Amino acid sequence: MFHVKRRFDRFSVALKWMSCGQWDRGPTCGVRFVNLRFDVIVVGGGHAGCEAAAAAARMGAKTALVTHRFATVGAMSCNPAIGGLGKGHLVREIDALDGLMARAADCAGIQFRVLNRRKGPAVRGPRAQADRKLYAAAMQQAIRATANLTVIEGEADDAIINGGCIAGIRLADSRGLGAGAVVLTTGTFLRGLIHIGECQTPAGRVGEAPALGLSHTLGRLGFALGRLKTGTPPRLDGRTVDWGAVEMQPGDEPPEPFSALTDQIENPQVRCGITRTVEATHRVIRENVHRSPMYSGQIASRGPRYCPSIEDKIVRFGERDGHQIFLEPEGLDDTTVYPNGISTSLPEEVQLALVATIPGLERARVIRPGYAIEYDYVDPRELKATLEARRMPGLFLAGQINGTTGYEEAAAQGLIAGLNAAARAGGRGEVTFDRAQAYLAVMIDDLVTRGVTEPYRMFTSRAEYRLTLRADNADQRLTDIGIAIGCVGVARRERHGQKMAALDAARDFANSVSLQAMPNATGLPSTRTAGGAPPSSYCRIRISEFRSLRGFGRAFASFGRRLRSSSRSTRNTKSISRVRPLISQPTGATRTCDCQRILTTHSYAASRMRCGRNCNRTSRARSDRRAASMASRRSP
Repeated sequence: MFHVKRRFDRFSVALKWMSCGQWDRGPTCGVRFVNLRFDVIVVGGGHAGCEAAAAAARMGAKTALVTHRFATVGAMSCNPAIGGLGKGHLVREIDALDGLMARAADCAGIQFRVLNRRKGPAVRGPRAQADRKLYAAAMQQAIRATANLTVIEGEADDAIINGGCIAGIRLADSRGLGAGAVVLTTGTFLRGLIHIGECQTPAGRVGEAPALGLSHTLGRLGFALGRLKTGTPPRLDGRTVDWGAVEMQPGDEPPEPFSALTDQIENPQVRCGITRTVEATHRVIRENVHRSPMYSGQIASRGPRYCPSIEDKIVRFGERDGHQIFLEPEGLDDTTVYPNGISTSLPEEVQLALVATIPGLERARVIRPGYAIEYDYVDPRELKATLEARRMPGLFLAGQINGTTGYEEAAAQGLIAGLNAAARAGGRGEVTFDRAQAYLAVMIDDLVTRGVTEPYRMFTSRAEYRLTLRADNADQRLTDIGIAIGCVGVARRERHGQKMAALDAARDFANSVSLQAMPNATGLPSTRTAGGAPPSSYCRIRISEFRSLRGFGRAFASFGRRLRSSSRSTRNTKSISRVRPLISQPTGATRTCDCQRILTTHSYAASRMRCGRNCNRTSRARSDRRAASMASRRSP
């Protein structure tokens, strides 16, 4: 059942009666709703909060989602995009555990691309440009459709402690909510402070008040708090952009969805523009960099290294003649454009001047200036691998409060925190994952063991098992685990069962066949010799040998040994530049040493050949000569 409570002035009016609470008239606070009990309370309706609340509810816990306004649930505060390098892996893993983000992105996506498509599958990153309105609407609809989930509009102001454990929260209007576990997903709202040049405005994001009470509560409880910073670029009116002067970038065709439950993308797809800063842009920034809060001393906290402001780019990479900017539409019926690449906190008039110097944006109208925002975070080393606070049992933290940056990182933490909060409230065991199982486990392990000195962002390079942690096998890695712990719904369970049955059938078929290889004059495997005589021997590759990564390497090594033993009358010479054909010779034919000619191909494989007693010596001499030659070329 879905419930919403709206606050009018100093009164709380329940739109729907709830049998588990009592009404009490306070002398100074109007109407108070007290003794309302839940299994899990989630504070914050951002990406982490939505995933945490939905995950706890799917586990059967009676869950409350507390947010300032339901209309802001699922809002994309910064870039209107989901996924990317490393981040796309997280979205697929959230989907594999029946999370919401992937399905919402598929409902709202207006351009889909797989980044790094030319590289191996381990480092490819699915990404979607999203319509802001459609994404928020899809997320809000998903929250409405989630059983066991109640939404309460209000501001969480304090924690209720009982016996050294969290027992609930108290709202700013004095309402008390009890729970067996509480998840805080406050984003940038903890003492949030917006900077635009010399101007400072307390806010969690534009137009929304910061959370001051919770920050004081965490400090009072002894948590180690720090300050981090992030930023956003100015928003532009797309009708004033000269699209003919910029390069246009289309999405993939057909678009590749995020969710395993999405059959196809139905939204119209759009193109993004690409432009660059020029020397005039850099000159405007250099002349005014002293007015940037980052360089005037107004901001002392660290920002994300891998998403620097345009001021940082010019100061740190001053030798470059330009920096790329992606012009990303924010919606199908919205003319706003997000200029990805010029995040800034310079004064508004300076922002207008620098935008006017960029090709294609000379006449662009700035709808809203960019800004930097500072906020409090908790040292994540205070947490267990379940994201539960060590010093306060029952209290879980997820999202930017743990020192991360990005929608995807927040959502993945929210999912794990929600699962563990429900498990604790229900008296069940912890839900954790290993670094070899998922990127979300890599991120959480990095956070709770190493801490952060800057906003943490996910990359494929952080995962030592990335060759097996691909974005395209997230469901094969995690969905069965999700089914076992009870967080996967019926629809996904059935779809996953069908896919795994098809894969098992394919593996059974592959196990039932063998590959017979016999070298012939073309250098390709064959089941008979060029003369038609039956092969003297053959090689088999058994699919069972490929069951593990280590077995994969052993299988190829074994295959190579069998191939060499079956072709003793041949010589297989491979070169970097070309592959020499295998030469069939009659049994008993005399072979001459050809190592000198082989070595002239500069082939690594050739230098390892042993066809005569002088080959090793010749190979070493050749290698020494090449090393000396390369050293002489490098020397000045």
